[in-house]
Amino acid sequence: MKNKAITKEAQSNMTGNSVLQDLLEGNKRFVEGNSQATDNSALVNQTTGGQFPKAVVLSCIDSRVPVETVLDQAIGDIFVARVAGNFENTDILGSLEYSCKAAGSKLVLVLGHESCGAVKAACDGVELGNITAMLENIMPAVRQSAEEIDGEANSSNKEFVAKTVENNVKLTIERIREKSQILKEMEDNGEISIVGGVYSLQTGKVEML
Repeated sequence: MKNKAITKEAQSNMTGNSVLQDLLEGNKRFVEGNSQATDNSALVNQTTGGQFPKAVVLSCIDSRVPVETVLDQAIGDIFVARVAGNFENTDILGSLEYSCKAAGSKLVLVLGHESCGAVKAACDGVELGNITAMLENIMPAVRQSAEEIDGEANSSNKEFVAKTVENNVKLTIERIREKSQILKEMEDNGEISIVGGVYSLQTGKVEML
């Protein structure tokens, strides 16, 4: 049973790679239906005075991808930043920097997912209120996929959508490194790892890119 929260000492002994393996093992438990039991009361009590999460996950808002659940993580384990289309902006970058530089997390995981509604909307050039400006963040991935995938460049082309989901994760990681000197330096110094993956709605499995 998960009943002990991460301590500062435990966090300091972690590496980006060890944390990634831990999250993938959690995802494996989830897929196999063996998610760990948790003593939430104990974890709440232990984290009231502070937190030492091992990772920060940038994910989509999609209700089918509850991040802590699909990675089998508990209270105090991970930070989660969510925005439709799992892209970075100033607020997200600040949140990632806080997670790693201030709070000691060892891993940044950008997590896209299969059949992402925001990606599909970007592929179709949807324009609606504030959604229009939001989707602009995904358009670089759409344009890249149009050069790589044959057939229609819209959401009716499943291969095009899947490639755009992957490209969006990869381009988001590139922009995180470009726009955040703090995170790039931490990665260069081996203090953190920045990685990307895609969650399958059908299987529940996270595939790393």
